[in-house]
Amino acid sequence: MSKNALEDSLYGWGDEVESNAIEFLIHSLRKKIGQDRIKNVRGLGWYISNA
Repeated sequence: MSKNALEDSLYGWGDEVESNAIEFLIHSLRKKIGQDRIKNVRGLGWYISNA
């Protein structure tokens, strides 16, 4: 899922989003479910792996 898609899903249309808000949420999620579960595909976004 791309950063823009996450912003659109998490925040309302037209809401101002801080530049690092998504990165902070990804960091927090990685701490909860494990570093290896969330993968980043450069230029595309993130995905959650089954492993």
